[in-house]
Amino acid sequence: MASQWRYQVRFDVNDSATAESIRRHAREPALAGLFDVLARHHAVPKCQFDAFSEYVAAAEGHGVESYPLYHWTKATIEDPAKKEKYLKSFTLYVDEREVYAKEIADGLEADLLPLAASGLIARVSKYDTNPSNNPQPPQRGLA
Repeated sequence: MASQWRYQVRFDVNDSATAESIRRHAREPALAGLFDVLARHHAVPKCQFDAFSEYVAAAEGHGVESYPLYHWTKATIEDPAKKEKYLKSFTLYVDEREVYAKEIADGLEADLLPLAASGLIARVSKYDTNPSNNPQPPQRGLA
C-alpha cells in the first residue's frame, strides 16, 4: 500500500568549498559520485540558503502578508551563523518536484548514505509531509 504522505530527502556537507561547488553544479572529480547518484534518481540539489533567499525576495516583491514564514526566513538568512549552516544544506528535487513518493525517497536515501559514510556529505535526512512530524508555521502575533 502506498503511503499517503510525500517525502523529501536533504543532505548537508561539512565545508563551504564543497557546498559552493554543489551550488554551482561543478563537475569536479570529488563530486562525481554525488552527481552520479543524483542523475540516476533525476534529482537536483537546491541549496537551502538559496531557497530561503528566493522566498524572501518573492515575499518582498508580492507583499509579505501572503508569506507566513517571511519574518522567520528573513531573520534566518540575515543571521551569519544560520547563513553558514544553510549554505551547506541541500534539498533534493526529483523530476522537479519538492516532495515525492516514499519509494523514490527511500532509494535516493539508500544511494546517498554510502557518500555520508565516505565523508563526502555530512548527513542525509528524509522528511515526510505528515504535519504531526513537522513544525507548523508560527501563529501571527506570537513571538
